[in-house]
Amino acid sequence: MTSAPSFPVRIGVQLQPQHAPRYDLMHDAVRRCEDLGVDVVFNWDHFFPLYGDPDGAHFECWTMLGAWAEQTSRIEIGALVTCNSYRNPELLADMARTVDHLSDGRLILGIGSGWKQKDYDEYGYEFGTAGSRLDDLAAALPRIESRFAKLNPQPVRDIPVLIGGGGEKKTLRMVAQHAHIWHSFSDTDSYPRKSEILAGHCADVGRDPATIERSAEAKGRTEDDLVANAEELAALGISMFTVGVNGPDYDLSQAEILCRWRDSRRGGDA
Repeated sequence: MTSAPSFPVRIGVQLQPQHAPRYDLMHDAVRRCEDLGVDVVFNWDHFFPLYGDPDGAHFECWTMLGAWAEQTSRIEIGALVTCNSYRNPELLADMARTVDHLSDGRLILGIGSGWKQKDYDEYGYEFGTAGSRLDDLAAALPRIESRFAKLNPQPVRDIPVLIGGGGEKKTLRMVAQHAHIWHSFSDTDSYPRKSEILAGHCADVGRDPATIERSAEAKGRTEDDLVANAEELAALGISMFTVGVNGPDYDLSQAEILCRWRDSRRGGDA
């Protein structure tokens, strides 16, 4: 028997580490996110911009998370998402544990199988196939969990694992087995089917699907459209709503709208 989801509404901002020629622009954006009342700030784990000038300014993911941990005091931080291929699983667990301590227990370990071939080619990683990368992730997750248990000192908390993706056979099964948070890239039309498939995988492994927090990107050109989309996602059981912002200006206007919407749903006492 499953229970109803009971996660609070949270707002996440992905500060995309691209097209910011100076790191202080990102430093300022993180500060503004915390001042605004954002709940989670993410970056991403790539080596080159994903859009705009493909050789534009770009910064690395995990060293940045260490800086954010020291800079902030309230918000949770993480990658949306870490590429499993770029680091040995035991090393990644140790890095995550360290950033967890730097932040006093505010790290989310977002992880995925990887997809951007330029990153692999330029940095000397074997690209493989989509299937082989998913198999590698499935093998890495138990190793990460095992290393967490062996580290001294232990993580500050049970580090939440966020898995991004919607592959029905492999990714959603990994979500059922390992994730605290599922970030779906599905739209409102396809999400219910993905959620149903996840529930099936949860049944197979003996897990209540309501114990998995649901996350998705909220989209809309106008304030009304953005709020309407967030309401649609919330009606589907999603409780973490993310927006992505790009350098160099890191416009947080959509995040501000969503924070006001979140607070209105909480009765103004967020």
